[in-house]
Amino acid sequence: MATENIVLAVKQRLFADQETNVFAVLDGASIPDLRMSLYQYQPEHICLYRGELEDDMAEVAPYLVQLEKDTDFTNWVLTQGWGEHWGIFALTTEPLVELRQHFRRFLTVYGPDHKPLVFRYYDPRVLRVYLPTCNAEDLAMVFGPVVSFLCEDEDPTMALRFRSASGVLQQEKLKLA
Repeated sequence: MATENIVLAVKQRLFADQETNVFAVLDGASIPDLRMSLYQYQPEHICLYRGELEDDMAEVAPYLVQLEKDTDFTNWVLTQGWGEHWGIFALTTEPLVELRQHFRRFLTVYGPDHKPLVFRYYDPRVLRVYLPTCNAEDLAMVFGPVVSFLCEDEDPTMALRFRSASGVLQQEKLKLA
């Protein structure tokens, strides 16, 4: 559970530019009662999986959620989820539907035996290890319309911000407390 100071610092980082939309990609497998909270708070959201899902699959699915600065849902995500690897944050000028299309491209990867695997890039522990391994072409594909990604560091008093500039990953550690 994040302190009030950390929540305020993360909000400042996420909502500093009024020209960008702030989204969270949240991991239903890591968040108890995510679907119930989405229903209760009613943020604009969409599941990254297509079609009508069985309840057990819908519970563990990833969801793309548009965040607004001072809403109960945003406060709940940051207060309860920061430091608990609930998901990642993306800043973009694109709307929800276009961003969903972009993020769906990365849900499945193929192993050396060509079997499909779920790629949980929306887990900050995965994203912060994966992005530094990307070449310029990979970065262009992963970032697409995303201006920057923000996620928790291993130390939850720090955040990591990732940007791609001319095919080079820029990684910044941000002190929150």
